[in-house]
Amino acid sequence: MSAPAPPPRTFAQRILGEHPTAWAFVLPAVVIIIGLAIVPIVWSLVLSFKSADLISPSQWVGLSNYDALLSDPKLREAIQHTVVYTALFVPISIALGLFLAIALNRPIRLIGIYRTAILAPFIASVAAQGVLFSFIFDQRFGVANAVLDNLGLGRMGFLGDPDQALFVIVLIGIWGGIGFPLVIYLAALQDVPRELIDAAAVDGARRWGVLRHVVLPQLYPVTIFLAVWQTLLSLQLFDLVYATTRGGPLDATFVIVYYIYNQAFELFNAGYAAAIAYVVALFLLVLVAAQLGYNRWRARRA
Repeated sequence: MSAPAPPPRTFAQRILGEHPTAWAFVLPAVVIIIGLAIVPIVWSLVLSFKSADLISPSQWVGLSNYDALLSDPKLREAIQHTVVYTALFVPISIALGLFLAIALNRPIRLIGIYRTAILAPFIASVAAQGVLFSFIFDQRFGVANAVLDNLGLGRMGFLGDPDQALFVIVLIGIWGGIGFPLVIYLAALQDVPRELIDAAAVDGARRWGVLRHVVLPQLYPVTIFLAVWQTLLSLQLFDLVYATTRGGPLDATFVIVYYIYNQAFELFNAGYAAAIAYVVALFLLVLVAAQLGYNRWRARRA
């Protein structure tokens, strides 16, 4: 005897599923995501095709904002500054993070204090770091120039010198951003098979040989992840510049995201700023997609 057919599903069950009460728990998060993420994304996309100052009624201009990107010298300058920051920040922060992780991945006395001291700048807000280093690198009363005076060296402009400001920003960024690569590498070092290290030592490999031929190959996927992650962070640099130089002196530290902020909220070219933001977002999306594609390719080869 065949089992009776299940009753037909109601319209509410087809829309809400078998457990509609679950939507009561999900709905607040859905509303927040839609209100604070989806709506602004769609609104800024529409805004990028308009001439808008966020005050008066906007006018539809089509692709004019995107055409203007190609002939904007200040945007090219901001891109150059961002590329310089990224080219210095990413490899140095990863290399120092790896070096410190290897140095701290051993049972030495007070190891917890050392790890905490290095990680503390990463936990502190970037705005606080910017304010702190603004005092340290102040041209007239800063600690850095006081030390140079005591050493008999000449004073430097630091954040007030157009030739030095961007490199000082890089230095501050590395000081505050080295904690993340350190934590990731420390965790990855725990997963390096101990038997591989012991086998290399038995075969006569010295410490550098074990590091080069055993440890570093095991850390390669983590390094790729950190390279993409640190690149994403550097391309979104804003708060450190805002807290220290505001793009100065003489626009020497204008980076892409600060330029977007400047166009939208200081010069009130919101439509043009939205167009720049979407081009940057597209580039970041391509970067993330490239990393995901690489991870899948590597997983298929494994």
